[in-house]
Amino acid sequence: MSRRGILTTACVLLIVPLFAAATILTGAQTQTTKKKIVFLAGPKDHGAVGRHEYEKDLRELAWQVEQATNLRGIETTVLVGKAPRDLSVLEDAAAIVIDGSGDWQKNETNVLFQQFQATDGRTYDAETTAHLQKLDQLVRQKGIGISIFHYTMWVENWVGRRYYLNWLGGLWIPYASHNPVDTWKMRPLGVQHPVLRGVKPWSFRDEVFSRYFLFDNPRRTELLEGTPSNANNGAPRPVSWVYERPDGGRSFVWGGSDFHDNMHTVEDYRRYLLNGIIWTAKIDVPVEGVAAPPPPEF
Repeated sequence: MSRRGILTTACVLLIVPLFAAATILTGAQTQTTKKKIVFLAGPKDHGAVGRHEYEKDLRELAWQVEQATNLRGIETTVLVGKAPRDLSVLEDAAAIVIDGSGDWQKNETNVLFQQFQATDGRTYDAETTAHLQKLDQLVRQKGIGISIFHYTMWVENWVGRRYYLNWLGGLWIPYASHNPVDTWKMRPLGVQHPVLRGVKPWSFRDEVFSRYFLFDNPRRTELLEGTPSNANNGAPRPVSWVYERPDGGRSFVWGGSDFHDNMHTVEDYRRYLLNGIIWTAKIDVPVEGVAAPPPPEF
């Protein structure tokens, strides 16, 4: 073999392993960039069938995220009950989605907080306090996105409200805010935001938390206005917003999601929630919004 041939063979033998190693490394990097979204559903602890179906709603949203035709590289985990005390399941989460009961009824279960009657209204027990501090530290350090839906916003304990205000940039205040069941017209407000991509106005019957406490905050953007058909139930008000937190994380609040059948019948409602969830995970929202098939019944 000529000297040139020997050199060529040597180069090939050197390059092939390097190429293989680079391929393996690239594959590993692709895997590590996969985004994980954790859905925390409260147990169905009250209400008629078809209402406050927290687990069903979140399982169907998780299914849609994974089945969306214009999203890639997302995995989901659905947990039911109280938020896990072992935070390892959240360590690698890009976002957390929470839907469950409020804290005001003794026989219900708030995903994050002790029920109000079990506290003095201004503090929590030592275990809950320590858990919330660790959760808050994790959320802030890693910029984990947070989405909060519907009845989950009902928090009477002052400490719980402080966490919500820090995470969400606004509050629902029991007895000052309200949550009527009505036929609601939902209209995107006149702002340019990724969560509104592909979302058109819609109407549906639902219980919608509204009349929030929204003080001036440039980090918060109201996205959706809700108008109940019965004027006695209030004037048009913001019923959903996003918040870009000082720690770099993103949050999304939505006041509806009581009547479960809306998940199967109202496409723009589904798209709006899916857009909001992936935005909090710092995933680019497609120009046309998330395109996902209607979910099966879970």
